[in-house]
Amino acid sequence: MIERTLRAKNAAAGVRFTVKTLVSAGIVVLAVVLPQLVHLVAGAQGGMRWLPMYLPVLLGGCLLGWRWGLGAGILSPLASFCITSLAGNAMPAAARLPYMMAELAVFAAVSGLFSKKIAENGWMAFPAVLLAAVSGRAFFLLLAAVFQTVSPLSAAAVWSQIQTGLLGLVLQAVLVPFIVMGLRRLVLHGQKTEE
Repeated sequence: MIERTLRAKNAAAGVRFTVKTLVSAGIVVLAVVLPQLVHLVAGAQGGMRWLPMYLPVLLGGCLLGWRWGLGAGILSPLASFCITSLAGNAMPAAARLPYMMAELAVFAAVSGLFSKKIAENGWMAFPAVLLAAVSGRAFFLLLAAVFQTVSPLSAAAVWSQIQTGLLGLVLQAVLVPFIVMGLRRLVLHGQKTEE
């Protein structure tokens, strides 16, 4: 969506790169800060129930497209892990980190595949988020099943986590598309006032 908007404004390649880099950095920062806030308010289980890191990553995919979204999806849990490890309480835990990086990469890439369609029709954010959520969680479960003999995460434990986070995913399946549609409307309104 952002790429299309920048191209419509005839932004130079360097400007497009800079804007997408800044938006990506903002997504990663939000993906680090939001889980901390949820953990403060809802406790340790709040992260598993509300999946706060997923919301910015889904936004990133819808707004930035699959390539930039993929980068934000991979970097978000890695940045969170590195920063929170310095404070002595790594989030996500080291055993969960590779799984979360893979899962959020799928979330961002799948939602990002819809970015051009979302630019044309904001309602496309709904199937984008739903398909991304189902794909990402299914990939997480598949990874756990494949690697459960060498990993502390079993498929049964992952299935339990998926069930725990179902309410958070449903909330995001509604909230993220409305945020995306609101941002799209702001961008379109800005384009009309410039003409």
